Amino acid sequence: MEVPNAGRDAGCDIGGQQTVERLTLTNFRCYAHLRIDVAPGPVVLTGQNGAGKTNLLEAVSYLVPGRGLRRAKLSDVTRSCEGGEDTGWAVAARVRSNFGSVDLGTGLEQRSASGGREQRVVRVDGEAAKSQASLAEHMSLHWLTPQMDRLFVEGASARRRFLDRLVFGRDPAHAGRVNSYEQAMRERARLLNESNSPDPAWLSALEDTMAARGVAVAAARRELALHLDAACHEGFGPFPGVRVAVAGELEGWLSEGPALDCEDRFRAALVENRRLDAERGRATIGPHRGDLMVRHLPKDQPADVCSTGEQKALLIALVLGNAKMRAAEQGIVPVLLLDEIAAHLDGERRQALFDMVADLKAQAWLAGTDRDVFQPLAGIAQFFHVENAIVTPAE
Repeated sequence: MEVPNAGRDAGCDIGGQQTVERLTLTNFRCYAHLRIDVAPGPVVLTGQNGAGKTNLLEAVSYLVPGRGLRRAKLSDVTRSCEGGEDTGWAVAARVRSNFGSVDLGTGLEQRSASGGREQRVVRVDGEAAKSQASLAEHMSLHWLTPQMDRLFVEGASARRRFLDRLVFGRDPAHAGRVNSYEQAMRERARLLNESNSPDPAWLSALEDTMAARGVAVAAARRELALHLDAACHEGFGPFPGVRVAVAGELEGWLSEGPALDCEDRFRAALVENRRLDAERGRATIGPHRGDLMVRHLPKDQPADVCSTGEQKALLIALVLGNAKMRAAEQGIVPVLLLDEIAAHLDGERRQALFDMVADLKAQAWLAGTDRDVFQPLAGIAQFFHVENAIVTPAE
């Protein structure tokens, strides 16, 4: 099914926006095939629960490195076909920014018809890319979903992922450094756990990689947090000012001296902790143990003790602050995916969110069941109705 491009003839100047101009899905979730053409402004998707709105947002989320906004297994994303045949899935998009247009594609392929190992592939302008990290060089986006409402009260790993997605936008190489660090960390743990006398040369090489990549990861997170703290300090109308920092041993060392000194300290700590790490089955120090610290500035309270409504307001303030920061630093506004966010805000905060999206000229994809909630965006946004995996422009 193809949906005509409503509103493109309006002649909107996209400037520093990033805009998904065309989105094509094949065997993705509930969609056998879908193509929609989209204008630069906000995109509103409305329909009943289970209609396929979040699936569209998830498809867009695969245009950057990672496991998408649901963190699903690749095989779980494939649309179920009659007879049980698994043909994989694909997401393709034409993306425009102030650097021009680029065609991005990603999807799931099987290595063999007999059901070999599955892998996600990435293509940029039709050419195969080495890794998912290539996507971060051409696309930046961020999302908020109802599942993130407990971000501040659950484990630190989700907060690190949240922070890393923000870092990817400023520094595409960050994804590769995170992957390299984690791979070296897993291999070191395997050597320590499986051998009473691991090869010292190989162990030292892995610890060298962990030290170099780990400090680079911690430094990038720390720098992002410093810039985000400045961007969020004053707040955004009814969305409160936010204090942002990254807590961790490496981050503390980086505040005390140069990165090379931090690498030396981290490398020495890894050597010293080999016996302890072998007993615990994991590295006891490193950026994988860092945490994003967020504080409600007007109330001077940590986010985890704030009310549910205040925590949601803090999350939105962080996303708005990141978009504002990117616009100021790089002239690029990331795409925003906001799933069922507006319906749970009071009228003042909802209007403030819509106003900020309009002021930033962000292409925000907003999904919800009640179209009336988005009425303030009439004349600004494209509206689509989603029902039973059929997407149609709404009047």
